[in-house]
Amino acid sequence: MTENIKILMIDDHPMIIEGYQNTLLFTKKDNQELEIDIANNCDEAVVCMDKSVLNKRPYDVLFVDISLPPSTDGKMSSGEDLAEYARKILPDSKIIILTMFNESFRIHNIIKTIDPEGFMIKSDLTSSELASAFQAVLNNPPFYSGTVNSHIRKTIISDVVIDDKNRKILHLLSQGIKTKNLASHLDISLSAIEKRKKQLRDIFEVQDGQDETLLNQARKKGFV
Repeated sequence: MTENIKILMIDDHPMIIEGYQNTLLFTKKDNQELEIDIANNCDEAVVCMDKSVLNKRPYDVLFVDISLPPSTDGKMSSGEDLAEYARKILPDSKIIILTMFNESFRIHNIIKTIDPEGFMIKSDLTSSELASAFQAVLNNPPFYSGTVNSHIRKTIISDVVIDDKNRKILHLLSQGIKTKNLASHLDISLSAIEKRKKQLRDIFEVQDGQDETLLNQARKKGFV
């Protein structure tokens, strides 16, 4: 019996989408028929998703790139926003995240907020891996690429437990944001940030009080 699979590919690089399409069409199983729609930005993706709901033909699988031009109304700024929107209006669709970002904080945040059925770092990606990921997501999700699995393993085996706010502090510091400017990125006061940084230094056993030492220790544990 033929399995009709409706797919939406979202990426702002046409050559990348062409590569994804060719790989899936070449490696699909004999009983699979693929119907592939394409969106190059947030606006096009929202139109496609809304239309699929309106026509009562929801997508089976969405390939979502994280780095995308924002929507014209400012409501969508990245593929993360699109994936969260998809979760609301297409609850049965399977989401495969593809991204160049490989920072521990970003990976952790995507898994927590989106919980994608597939999660692949583009530097890990090969044609065979993409084909394997697609079939795994259809039949036995989740499928995570090597870099994602490595970050997950590091945080699981680590004896360090930190909350999301502290993870974000570490991430912002790793991006070069000064402590005095952190408050503008977080909904807490500068004094609360200082307390949290002291807590982080205690957790990672940092004695010299230097941000770079803290970040180095956090990297070793897989938190940056």
